[in-house]
Amino acid sequence: MHDILRKPAGPRWWPAAAIAIAAVLCLVWVWWFGGERDRQTRVLLTAPISLGTFLMLGLWLMFFSRLPWRIRLRAVGACLSIVTLAVATLRIRGVTGDFVPVLEWRWASRTEPAPEMPPPPPSDTQASPRTVPSAPEPQASPGKTAAIPAASSVAPLPAGDYPQFLGPERNGVVTGIRLARDWNLKPPRLVWRRRVGLGWSGFAVANGIAVTQEQRGEREMVVAYNLADGTPRWSRGDTARFESTIAGDGPRATPTISGGRVFTLGSTGLLNCLDVETGKRIWRRDIAADNEAIQPEWGRSGSPLVIDDLVVVSAGGPNGRSLVAYRRDSGEPVWRSGDDLPSYSSPLVASLAGVRQILMLNHSSVAGHDPATGRILWQHPWRGSPTVAQPLVLPQNRLLVSGGYGMGRKLLQIDSSEDGGLQAILLWETLRLKAKFTNLVLHDGFVYGLDDGVLVCLDPADGQRRWKSGRYGHGQVLLVGDVLLVQTEEGDLVLVEARSDEHRELTRYSAFSRKTWNPPSLAGRLLLVRNDVEAACYELAGDRE
Repeated sequence: MHDILRKPAGPRWWPAAAIAIAAVLCLVWVWWFGGERDRQTRVLLTAPISLGTFLMLGLWLMFFSRLPWRIRLRAVGACLSIVTLAVATLRIRGVTGDFVPVLEWRWASRTEPAPEMPPPPPSDTQASPRTVPSAPEPQASPGKTAAIPAASSVAPLPAGDYPQFLGPERNGVVTGIRLARDWNLKPPRLVWRRRVGLGWSGFAVANGIAVTQEQRGEREMVVAYNLADGTPRWSRGDTARFESTIAGDGPRATPTISGGRVFTLGSTGLLNCLDVETGKRIWRRDIAADNEAIQPEWGRSGSPLVIDDLVVVSAGGPNGRSLVAYRRDSGEPVWRSGDDLPSYSSPLVASLAGVRQILMLNHSSVAGHDPATGRILWQHPWRGSPTVAQPLVLPQNRLLVSGGYGMGRKLLQIDSSEDGGLQAILLWETLRLKAKFTNLVLHDGFVYGLDDGVLVCLDPADGQRRWKSGRYGHGQVLLVGDVLLVQTEEGDLVLVEARSDEHRELTRYSAFSRKTWNPPSLAGRLLLVRNDVEAACYELAGDRE
């Protein structure tokens, strides 16, 4: 009788508390006790922990909570309604550099801009036998967007050149300029702003012409703008499109301007040589078809290197087709070398151990090549993973190589070998500077760069950090005189003093209000910035104005 009259057992809360405590402990371990684990890995680990916690709480609610069934069903119904509403109203527009999804309303416009463009240039010259034939240029609707000039009418500032990725020397350093350090007193002056097509390409600038790559519909475009006012000068397109929810759509390599010509590499492997004044096509090659190359997962992003009479690009193919060179004037193949898979880095020129060479950071190796023949002079293994950051050449024949995704950094010494050739000797390696797709710069013997989104000063003598401070996300860094010009992932521009004893942020200015991965370009004191939606040109004040 006593058992019959006993009240039913109340809700069982302790399993829910145990699940919540276990989830918190897992997240604390991931975020605070994960050693040098990179942030994107932490984010990727957080997702299954959160999902697993949600599912386990759902199982507890339905089968082990002892709550009244009406409460259980209502709670489950509410959760399903929220999930359904979110799926119906939101979509993923991409991810941040840490793999955090960027959400937008499903009804938000995704119409790609179709700015008024000048008529296509004259017909192309005859191409070499392996050159891909030209396709006709589409006519864009006039009057869609126009450059937005600055409100003031200050006389235009004479600009310098910034002819390739990471500047004149392809090292992220701009010399001969001293910038004002307080943008509250001397803010950047907007020269022009305009909508552009999709893509992560930067600007190459020469003789008042700024050239970039954009995706417009099914056309991958090379577009030249007048630096002074942002008006379109010419455009040239190919039928090609790269798409990725995670990495974003469109071309990603920055053009290279040399000798009155502009060289561009599209995201699918189309290498163009165009006249920089008119956009007239001189030749075109499909490096993927030429070299039986493997298409990188996130699209080709290596900027062409012009050296002597050659154009060198990373193809990434087996059977000696990793790094390839074409004749600058005709597009004819000259040499092929290496068997490594493609990376997202760009070739560069340096003299190490007294030997002029082309350096290339591949998927699973870093190597030096003879510019004349492509022959591999030395090679060192590199952990296979998406590699973007450029190798940094240091004094005393040293080379600093870095990567994100937990790869960290290696310091190599390039020296003569016993057989009369060259060899790479590992001096040290560390996880204390993981450059994902930003690049590093050298100033007064110290290395500066974004370590998983946080600015770091590193002593290359021993690989130890001098300081780590300032979360700027996966942005970009230029060294201008004795200051670091940091473009944050969120679109801010920041000046940081390049000093080894402390992190000192000088000033900040908001250029954009959305994800900005494109490398900036500084031509004189004219700063060109862009993302996958718009571009802008700012005049930066000097420190004596």
